[in-house]
Amino acid sequence: MRKTSSSSSGLNVAFLLSMVATNLVSLYHLSTRASTAIAPHPPEPEQQQQLIRQLSAIRATVSHLNHLRSSTPPPPPPPPELILYSRLAPLASACSAHPDLLHRFMSYTPFSPCPDDSLSLAEPLLLRGCHPLPRRRCFSPSSSPKLLLPSDPFSPLPDSAVRWPPGAKCASFSCLPPSLGFDLSRTEAARFMRAEGPLDLTVAQLLRLASLTRAGPIRLGLDVGGGTATLAARLKRAANATVVTTTMDLGAPYSEAAAARGVVPLHAPLQQRFPLGDGTMDLVRAGHAVNRWIPEAALEFLWYDADRVLRPRGLLWVDHFSCRRADLAAVYDPMLRRLGYKTIKWVVADKSAPQAAGGAKHDEVYLTALLQKPS
Repeated sequence: MRKTSSSSSGLNVAFLLSMVATNLVSLYHLSTRASTAIAPHPPEPEQQQQLIRQLSAIRATVSHLNHLRSSTPPPPPPPPELILYSRLAPLASACSAHPDLLHRFMSYTPFSPCPDDSLSLAEPLLLRGCHPLPRRRCFSPSSSPKLLLPSDPFSPLPDSAVRWPPGAKCASFSCLPPSLGFDLSRTEAARFMRAEGPLDLTVAQLLRLASLTRAGPIRLGLDVGGGTATLAARLKRAANATVVTTTMDLGAPYSEAAAARGVVPLHAPLQQRFPLGDGTMDLVRAGHAVNRWIPEAALEFLWYDADRVLRPRGLLWVDHFSCRRADLAAVYDPMLRRLGYKTIKWVVADKSAPQAAGGAKHDEVYLTALLQKPS
């Protein structure tokens, strides 16, 4: 690119000089004709020949420059993945495609409480790739100021810890299914503590593998799609580590529940670039929300952004990635291998699935992998 740019600049300068020379010669020729009209003394034959030679040289130079300009190939177009990423990840990139939702989101009464419409407007906008600017001149609602939160992140949370939106199906934690991660004292208290099978990785195993592979102590981490942030709570207790958890409030108050447990929620969709510095994380985990339903281009950006924020020898934990067996071999296995990471753990197992209409089991698998970034 630098060579093409410099040659193009040189051509432009030469073309400009030739144009200036042509104008000067033409001006001289006109002045000669005017002086001839006043004083009819014909120019010397030698001067005429010199002017003719100069004009011929200038014409030849201009013709050569025009030929070079027409034969110079145009600059190559930007890489297609760059164009795709420009539409996929930057903040507010897709807002223009959803003006109706955006107009409703930004329509409110100034200097009054903000509308409580996170489920009906904010979440749909985020899921569509639109990250609108925060509302200004309205006041965000908050929970009860007398609220006392438990110091133990595995204690049940009071229902008053969450602003339950009007019209929601559930207005209490007891209404939510335990599988969503809100049964803190029982279901979540057992997570990452014991392995039920080869796909599971406990916190104790993770810390031991980090020591054996010289990954160093896990101090900072990112849990992508981590729900109510149980891994962050567990690593905080086991290793005094700070883990940021990305969440989306899809039908349940994940962000508020994680914050009430004393860990950091990051309300961000999966297609967003991680708002973290390069080479700062000791661990990046991709939870159950990261699976085959993510478009391949967006998923590849996620892996490379995880590589960006991981420090040398940092660990990438792919936890129960769900996909079809054929797609794992053809798409996702090569996608992860292209990172060039060292494989510490790689386990593939059949996914429990209902029987299909023909009696055959769905050909779906889980992948759990622990990979280490090169130093």
